[in-house]
Amino acid sequence: MDRTLDNRQQELLGILPNLRRFALSLSGSLADADDLLQSTVERVLERGLPDDAAVLPWCLKVCRNLWIDEVRHRKVRRDAGDVIAATSETSTSGERQVLGELTLREVQQVVASLPEEQGAVLELVAVEGCSYKEAAEVLGIPAGTVMSRLARARKALLEKSGMTAAPAH
Repeated sequence: MDRTLDNRQQELLGILPNLRRFALSLSGSLADADDLLQSTVERVLERGLPDDAAVLPWCLKVCRNLWIDEVRHRKVRRDAGDVIAATSETSTSGERQVLGELTLREVQQVVASLPEEQGAVLELVAVEGCSYKEAAEVLGIPAGTVMSRLARARKALLEKSGMTAAPAH
């Protein structure tokens, strides 16, 4: 059996850090992000990549779709009365570290409060560094819609964080 990886598999290995970051930005949990990453890679390896598809945007799209499915499954389980165990936060020492964690939590809460379509665009562009065109391809929407959602997300972040946007001249 030939154990060498083809070019597409090597590309897949190369984007794993990007894909993991994206999974973490979607899930907000390291454990969920790792599960989502594993599911994404399994799905891509099982079903393959279209010959004309760029590896990163295709995998980001698969990852996002799997996360949407997971969120729906969780909602069904929650609505059915299943209790999901909450993770306990460990206590930390040092005022500076505590304030840093509070700030991070506040940012995560503000981002989580955005509508899903704005949050997804913000994650792709701000976290993953995707261009508007790449984000549009991943989400299956026009680039103009990406720009509009990103502008609304940024405005909402400023408003919810208590900062105000500078007036346009």
